[in-house]
This record gives sequence, C-alpha cells and structure tokens, in this order.
Amino acid sequence: MNNSFLKIMTIIGARPQFVKAASVSRALREYYVNAKEVIVNTGQHYDSNMSDIFFDELEIPRADYNLGIGGGSHGQNTGRMIESVEAALVTESPDWVLVYGDTDSTLAGTLAAVKLHIPVAHIEAGLRSFNRRMPEEINRVLTDHASSLLFTPTDTATRNLANEGIYGDRVKQFGDVMYDAALFYKCK
Repeated sequence: MNNSFLKIMTIIGARPQFVKAASVSRALREYYVNAKEVIVNTGQHYDSNMSDIFFDELEIPRADYNLGIGGGSHGQNTGRMIESVEAALVTESPDWVLVYGDTDSTLAGTLAAVKLHIPVAHIEAGLRSFNRRMPEEINRVLTDHASSLLFTPTDTATRNLANEGIYGDRVKQFGDVMYDAALFYKCK
C-alpha cells in the first residue's frame, strides 16, 4: 500500500457480521497502517446480548455510529437504515464501504453508498440459495449487482456471479472469513 490515507466504512448490524468483521478489521489494523476504519452498527440485532458482547469478545473496535435500528419489518428496517447510513456517509466521506453477507444492513449500506457514488466491497459475494422468497436472497443478489468489488468465498460463489454476468476484475476469490475467524479463535 502506498502512503495515501484510505478511509473504509464498515456497515454491520447482525451477529454473523460481527464475527466476519472481526477478521477483516483485525487484518486492516495489522497490515494497512494507512487505513482508517469507521464502523457503523445499524442495530439490526439491537439487544446488548446480541451485539455488545461480540464487540468485547471478538476485540472489534467500538462502533463509531450506533444507529439503533431494529425490531421492525424488513422494509421498515431497511428504509430507516438507508437514511441513517446515508447521513454517516455524508459526514465521513469514506473512500470505500465494506458490507458483509445478506442482511438488511448489507443492502441498506450498499444502496446508501452507491447512490452517493461511493464504491462498495461485498464480503461473501456470490452465495446463492436460488430461493427468491427469502429476503436474504434478494439482499445478496441486489448487493452483488450494485457492488464495485466482490470478494467470493468459494469457486461456486465465483461461478454464480459469472452466471449473472459479473466477472473480471470486480471479482476476487478471497476465502471464507468465518473460517478465518474459527482458526484465529481456536488458537487463542
């Protein structure tokens, strides 16, 4: 990495995202000294037992923004998240937005960023259930198609994207951050 400063906004809000973000956040702190991570917790899982403990146990830096959005329908949550994430994006002006998986927080962060012309990197891109009745499937597909950079965990995920016309430099087979987390915490 060169000497320029890079600001990354990480959007999380659900327990699995906290585990995934722990691995990536640790790598950013360890290997990219010129990167600043700004963490936004949407509050999709808003009970302290469902979020605060993960920040403590997984050694994730405290969120810079706690939006406290949760408990509503998918539409209510996503809409409120878009509005609040957009405000944080305008305040922070990050170079990149980083989203994980397939939650309402993922889709909201993606939509808010792309409408402000901020590039989005999607961790766990290309995963598919092929069941469009699942809200998570809609979130993953829309996020993948709107993202600038897609980090896939497997060959199958990479092929899924290619089958949807997404390939080339936008797609990087990155590995499974949940596996990375399991290895790290097993060794602790």
